[in-house]
Amino acid sequence: MKLAEATIKSLKAEGFLHNRGTENFSARIIPVGGSLSAEQTLAVARAAQLYGNGRVSFTSRMTVELPQIPFEKIDAFKHCIRQAGLTTGGTGAKVRPIVSCKGSTCVFGLYDTNALNLEIHNRFYEGYRSVTLPHKFKIAAGGCPNNCIKPELNDIGIVGQRVPLLDEGLCKECKLCNAEKRCPMQAMEHQSSEKPSFARELCNNCGRCVGNCPFGAIKGEETRFKVFLGGRWGKQIRIGTALERLYTKGEVLPLIEKCLLLFKDEAAKGERFATLVERLGMVEVEKRMEGEDLLLRKEEILSHE
Repeated sequence: MKLAEATIKSLKAEGFLHNRGTENFSARIIPVGGSLSAEQTLAVARAAQLYGNGRVSFTSRMTVELPQIPFEKIDAFKHCIRQAGLTTGGTGAKVRPIVSCKGSTCVFGLYDTNALNLEIHNRFYEGYRSVTLPHKFKIAAGGCPNNCIKPELNDIGIVGQRVPLLDEGLCKECKLCNAEKRCPMQAMEHQSSEKPSFARELCNNCGRCVGNCPFGAIKGEETRFKVFLGGRWGKQIRIGTALERLYTKGEVLPLIEKCLLLFKDEAAKGERFATLVERLGMVEVEKRMEGEDLLLRKEEILSHE
């Protein structure tokens, strides 16, 4: 039986990708919040054995993919994974599954990346599921400036920051400056006869110096977020452009929504967000991000076909 192109296209919209030269499909399962529970992991393994070829792979965006599921077994497969609270998806001109690094447990992580991943997932992957965008839209959350998840190569990249504050009045001019030793950017300079100086232009806000002065001379602000817009990876590559200021967590989600609304409102069909950012220019994009017009026009913008 040769499957109709309309059937293949319909299944792709649900997260089932046609395996070349067969009537089988790879099912793309979405790990909500960037992780699976032990029970869900067992359910994935069971589904791979019952309906696929017994193999499980992972996509570049950390979704779970089970290949070689016969067309006639797809409904049974969907019922099976639903019992574990799992769904398929992650295709089309939509908000794609959110990716994040392991900042929740990593020693360098400056915030709970899984928690932010889940918030973004619920509000935008799920909340915007019915919204067709001009093209796919990718969001990545990194726990620190190590950038392991490559946030700058996504349509929106979010990077945790901890801005250090040096209180020279508390410095005791000790011979060995722990903060200087901990700084990977050589932003802290210290000579034995002088108090340390701080080169702000070299600092990447990784926060590693914070808390390493035995006299409490270096403290850190609460975690802020550096946001990159218009990154892209593929046939054409663009490093995302950083917005001028750092954002609080409470500002990050509205900022993501403004980007999605700008994309929906201004981009042509098939145009990537990176191209829109270049076309409008960062001065104009940043102006839109700082204003409230896009949120006030949300209902109107989302009503566009």
